[in-house]
Amino acid sequence: MNFVEELKWRGMLHDMMPGTEEQLNREMTTAYIGFDPTADSLHIGHMVSVMILKHFQRCGHKPMVLVGGATGMIGDPSGKSQERNLLDEKTLRHNQDAIKKQFAKFLDFDSDAPNAAELVNNCDWMKNFSFLEFIRDIGKHITVNYMMAKDSVKKRLGSESSAGLSFTEFTYQLVQGYDFLHLYQNSNCRLQMGGSDQWGNITTGTELIRRKSGGEAFALTCPLITKADGGKFGKTESGNVWLDKRYTSSYKFYQFWLNVSDADAEKYIKIFTLLPKEEIDALVAVQSAAPHLRPLQKRLAKEVTTMVHSEEDYTAAVEASGILFGSSTSETLKKLDEDTFLAVFEGVPQFEVSRSDIESGIKGIDLLTEKAPVFPSKGEMRKMITGGGFSINKEKIEDVEFTLNESFLLNNKYILVQRGKKNYFILIVK
Repeated sequence: MNFVEELKWRGMLHDMMPGTEEQLNREMTTAYIGFDPTADSLHIGHMVSVMILKHFQRCGHKPMVLVGGATGMIGDPSGKSQERNLLDEKTLRHNQDAIKKQFAKFLDFDSDAPNAAELVNNCDWMKNFSFLEFIRDIGKHITVNYMMAKDSVKKRLGSESSAGLSFTEFTYQLVQGYDFLHLYQNSNCRLQMGGSDQWGNITTGTELIRRKSGGEAFALTCPLITKADGGKFGKTESGNVWLDKRYTSSYKFYQFWLNVSDADAEKYIKIFTLLPKEEIDALVAVQSAAPHLRPLQKRLAKEVTTMVHSEEDYTAAVEASGILFGSSTSETLKKLDEDTFLAVFEGVPQFEVSRSDIESGIKGIDLLTEKAPVFPSKGEMRKMITGGGFSINKEKIEDVEFTLNESFLLNNKYILVQRGKKNYFILIVK
């Protein structure tokens, strides 16, 4: 596989320095991408970079993940309107360990292959570097004029709403440039990759390598991913879509990909899956012929959820998705963990009821009209039951005099009431 060609047809190549492709064709090359460990999970905004490293390793090259323990303490001005909060070393180390576990799902770190991935932390070589040493050995090689010309700096300095650019942030490109120099000298790393907003920082590194050691290094960037409507990719009303199930459940993760637009699905399936071009082209043809079947979204959601979480999580998410549309059974409902249950029924009206009422047993018709007014009257509820349009926990209730008790509880806390085909209510037993 040719790495550059692979990125091109997938829409994952924005820019690269002259000579980059020739270097990659000449020999196995080591390249790195930096990730700031500002949280103990990656989110889908990181996934383009993760997939680039995965393709890089699949093409026979050696990927390095650089966790910016030192640069994470500073904050990168690129694409930011204000300075970020800085983290202490203990938090950064915890985040690094968690992030490596996530990367292990994508990259081979453990084999004895010559292109096995490595994870490094720039805090390891920066923490003992004194300020005076740094400005003497590194700072003198890059002029202020050169640093001021970078777009990331100009945008922040020219922004009327900005509070300006701190010296700490201004020096970020020097620190990142030194990372590249260090990896060039100690790990034979010849290429740095990243998002297109990182071009200025990356080329500072190649310039530092040239001026300090006379060596040649390269840069390659991918485009920043956007949505077809111009909105920011990876952001939802509730914030980031995280790779860690603690922050974004498998169900919500699956739903994110399932609900992208047709135009975005055609773009994302190239970027976020490993499917070959022929298979993607075939899916695009099916989508064009029968867009209502949404084969691109379904396959995209399957591939990414399985890769990031697991096949079992994907299957559970599909089953959970069927609950709202009437195709599932009470058994499917009972298998849901609490987080998934609440995610599936997010926004559904809720009523709190007393556990003592449920423990002693209470007539459903009393509970659902007086204590939790799912129905405005007992007459209307009787009519719905006799008409076959009423269910508890996805099981149809046909007895008007039915009693609710603890045996109906889901996760020992919830009861799902369904009135008609689409009207759901949740009873929370407290």
